[in-house]
Amino acid sequence: MGLTQNSISRFKSHNSLGKKGFTIRYRPWFVIWIEFYKTKAEAVSREKFLKSGKGREWMQNHIDDY
Repeated sequence: MGLTQNSISRFKSHNSLGKKGFTIRYRPWFVIWIEFYKTKAEAVSREKFLKSGKGREWMQNHIDDY
């Protein structure tokens, strides 16, 4: 999960440019869900929810396993 204004460059960074850290260990990364928001505050609020226990439960019920 993450917040970005440029999904293409973010995935390029995660999948080929990174040399260390969390993202390199779990390559390749791919999109399974995307949401758009009018404000950064709305997007941050949604991301915080999705990273909570109830948010993870919501994801299990609404997004197919990949």
